[in-house]
Amino acid sequence: MSQSEILLANAEEFVGQELGLTDWTGVDQLQVNVFGEVTRWRTWMHCDQERSRAESPYGDTIMHGFFYVSLLTYFNEQKGLNPPDGDYHLNYGLDKVRILRPVTIGDGIRLRSRITLKSVEDKGEGKKLCSTAHLIEVEGSDEPAAYAEFLAYWYPKAE
Repeated sequence: MSQSEILLANAEEFVGQELGLTDWTGVDQLQVNVFGEVTRWRTWMHCDQERSRAESPYGDTIMHGFFYVSLLTYFNEQKGLNPPDGDYHLNYGLDKVRILRPVTIGDGIRLRSRITLKSVEDKGEGKKLCSTAHLIEVEGSDEPAAYAEFLAYWYPKAE
């Protein structure tokens, strides 16, 4: 089956399958600095490139782990995983989340997500609680940066 056939009505058929691999998404130091400001976590290892290059065990600034996680809805949207028979979804939270390694920013990095449909739970009236597993990769590395399971509570389109 192709991605375009994934509907709320048949999502259970795709459980356990990899739904896709997103395109690479660039992240640079400016974005990390803004994330630090918005989350009030502007620490030197994330936002002070000069000090990090001199003192950090990683040799440069590192991306916030929560920044990786905040990209999950973007990755789902980028891959077109919003079912056409769904009206909207609400973020229902996260299950297992692991930041597997620090990612240095340097002059910029690129991330992508390998997305698998982990589970679908029928909530009645066409509503579904869908869990997608995301393995976040960094260009140029064989080791993933993070793993997270994202829960989306989907509401069907009115008939």
